[in-house]
Amino acid sequence: MAYGVKIAKGNAYKRAAAKRRHIRIRKRISGTSERPRLVVTRSNRGIFAQVIDDIAGHTLASASTLDASIRGGEGDKSAQAQKVGALVAERAKAAGVEAVVFDRGGKQYAGRIAALADAAREAGLKF
Repeated sequence: MAYGVKIAKGNAYKRAAAKRRHIRIRKRISGTSERPRLVVTRSNRGIFAQVIDDIAGHTLASASTLDASIRGGEGDKSAQAQKVGALVAERAKAAGVEAVVFDRGGKQYAGRIAALADAAREAGLKF
């Protein structure tokens, strides 16, 4: 099945390219109850992470820079992403999740995305 994304200019082109990459990734990645999907969504201001069981259609754990424990904290965006990674890993472990499938959402695995993933690994989640 082909997914068409319009070609545009400037930022719209970047968004369309990211959407194409995300579609390409999601064709192969799906979360199950044994290994849910760790989805990372990044905006200019914040970063959001969710652990999702795609079969049941439930979010098992989530964390973001909007959480009270992280909001307004010290450090740059990468430091905040590390805090979000550790927090989502802690909440996933509390929900009984040991291993996840990482979904970077069409973004490049660098910077804040990599910082979040590394912090989640250090906190005990297996990718």
